[in-house]
Amino acid sequence: MTYYIAFDVAHKPRGKIDENYSELRDLLNSNDLICYNFLETPITYESLKPYDILVFVCPDFAKITHQEMTAIEQWVKEDGGGLLLLSHAGGDRGRNSNLSELAEQFGMYFENDQVLDEENNIGMENMPLTSTFNPPHPITDGITSLCYRAGCSLGINGNAFSIANSNESSDPFSCPLICVSETENGRVCAIGSYEMFRDRIGGGMQNDNHQEFALNVFNWLVSDYRAELRSGSATAEPVATPSGANTASGGAAAEDGRSVDIDFSIKISTKSELMELLKIFQNQIITIKDTIDNLINKASASEDEIIALKKAEVAPPTFEIPGIDTTEQADGQTSFEAGDPDYKELHELKPVPLSALPPKPPGLLKKAPEAKPLSDEDFIGLPPIEGAPKESTEETEAASETEVEKVKKTKKKPEPKKKKEEKIDKKELEAEKEGLESKLNSIHNLVSFIEKKHTSGKMDDKSYKKQIARAKKDIDKTIKRITEINELLEKN
Repeated sequence: MTYYIAFDVAHKPRGKIDENYSELRDLLNSNDLICYNFLETPITYESLKPYDILVFVCPDFAKITHQEMTAIEQWVKEDGGGLLLLSHAGGDRGRNSNLSELAEQFGMYFENDQVLDEENNIGMENMPLTSTFNPPHPITDGITSLCYRAGCSLGINGNAFSIANSNESSDPFSCPLICVSETENGRVCAIGSYEMFRDRIGGGMQNDNHQEFALNVFNWLVSDYRAELRSGSATAEPVATPSGANTASGGAAAEDGRSVDIDFSIKISTKSELMELLKIFQNQIITIKDTIDNLINKASASEDEIIALKKAEVAPPTFEIPGIDTTEQADGQTSFEAGDPDYKELHELKPVPLSALPPKPPGLLKKAPEAKPLSDEDFIGLPPIEGAPKESTEETEAASETEVEKVKKTKKKPEPKKKKEEKIDKKELEAEKEGLESKLNSIHNLVSFIEKKHTSGKMDDKSYKKQIARAKKDIDKTIKRITEINELLEKN
């Protein structure tokens, strides 16, 4: 059975199936999970119907509208659609997006943090390894470990549950990394690291288990309800051309190069429907234009680099001195030896006399100021001149005291520097406070989870005390920062 995956393009994703997600695309296409660039904006319930899975690969400085969220939620619940949400370190705040708002419709959200681990990683603390998979789930079946590269943690506020957690040595520790939710007919999966599926990077698609993990994720997202719909003849198929179709066995494009004519009609009953459709087409054209402009810029930049490189490789210019045989060294320098006749001839060359400079115009000549006769006051404070008659000690001390008094009177004390008033961004503080309160709630949920595990005998006393101590420390630190923010907000 063939299933169809829509990778959102309209919300500026960091992961693109024709750029840095091509390995994932080819893997899915070869396993009858056909990938498409989904250009629809705004996303509607009708536009999602031909697809079995919708993927948001870390929207970057773009937000999903509430109307789009409503359409996606309806498609998941009623049509059994599969929704995959991928974020990045820093969560929504780091990317200036609102992916958490969509995730919250299904009982989960992305934290504004980054998961680090100094002990268990593949070379850097922001590339932690995890093998804490609990409870058993089809997504983690057969997986021994995963690299959670540059990812944020997740929180749970509904019927969702975690199937992979960070290590006890991680920061934050024992927190959800991969969450899933089954809501009515559909399925949702949220992962805080989109870089797990990136091309040609450490901790990406070439990492052990990541290809198997990717297939597990997408196969699970095809719900039983959706599989039944797809097996019938009523479910529509995408009209667009799949991405990478010519390189995958499951693609729709003909391998012999023949063109395929697609005949379809659009029924429009009102002017408002026509306007809405035209707006959708207009946004798609703008997206394609931006992509072409980026490709042109990259091609131009590459050409400039090649020209600069060729200029750098040009040999240094040669020169000749009449009557002198210059010798080129390996380093491009010319040397002369004292025994060579050329050296002697060069040494005996007489300098050419320079021509005299023309006189300055009379208007530019300035008269030197006339010297003023020196008075006795000009000599006060100067060291005595050798051979000059010495003045009496009393007269010298009196003159020195007079000069000191003059200096004291004329010298002003520097004005104290004014302290710069720190500007406080109220909105930023409120946003930070909101994030900290959300984090505090997650820690309390984690403490409850730890206590349940300890009470049921699944966690020993040593691990229990260690994790509770860490959680208490994290709670105290978070409460302290919230108190500081409240004080700052009260002052302003």
